[in-house]
Amino acid sequence: ALPLYGVADAKRAIARIGVAPAGRGVRVGDARIEFTPAGHLLGAMSVSVCANGRTLVFSGDLGRGDDLLMPAPGRVAQADVLLIESTYGNRCHPRDNVQAHLGEIVRATVRRGGSVLLPSFAVGRAQALLLVLQRLKAAGEIPADLPLFLDSPMASTATALYQRHRKLLRITPREAATLTDDVTLVAGPEASERLTRQRWPKVIISASGMATGGRVLHHLKALAPNPRNHIVFPGFQVGGTRGAALVGGAREVKIHGEYVAVKATVSHLEGFSGHADADG
Repeated sequence: ALPLYGVADAKRAIARIGVAPAGRGVRVGDARIEFTPAGHLLGAMSVSVCANGRTLVFSGDLGRGDDLLMPAPGRVAQADVLLIESTYGNRCHPRDNVQAHLGEIVRATVRRGGSVLLPSFAVGRAQALLLVLQRLKAAGEIPADLPLFLDSPMASTATALYQRHRKLLRITPREAATLTDDVTLVAGPEASERLTRQRWPKVIISASGMATGGRVLHHLKALAPNPRNHIVFPGFQVGGTRGAALVGGAREVKIHGEYVAVKATVSHLEGFSGHADADG
């Protein structure tokens, strides 16, 4: 199949992008468009389109009021038509102290000589995990010298963006600035492969969040067969993904054409979700 678009098309599209501040309307043809902060991710906005006396509001992913990083979504006053996401539309988040729970997992895993693997979305979730791990270290709830690794080029780049725009976050500027203190940002694939061969206790954050691809698959192959290790999925797992299979209790998963035994402990921390729930 021929590509639908190429690099030249992408460059032409990017050249048309303009900046519209939140809360200030812009006109496109006969429509007036306004943006309201949606929480969830850095820069995410709900879009209100007003034309012909009617208003359509499109939320995209909607953040939660108690998100670790992002302020609560702004309020939209009125809509004739509302298009809204529904990832958690039929249930509420568990009332779980995710920081305390993750701390317990890390302490127990390190005591038995194992490592913790956190398959993570590169934007939003990886930064929230770094925040919680830094808070656990500062509180003395996990070892201060425990090696932390962020093995995702996209997550490393996104973390730098979150730190650059720290005024848009709900955490203090100091916490934003120290997200990657004493964290090894794994660069090239060779460094990632070396990390899979290291046997001492550590915490690895790696993408993708549902273990559908990315560098996390190499870490799964290395860590899943060892019962001393712990694999923690800190987010929603779509049915049919490796993440959903592992959370569902699969004792083996297929990775790179071969079946890998799962003897490590597997946990699911839904409390890390960045989506509004049914009440939200």
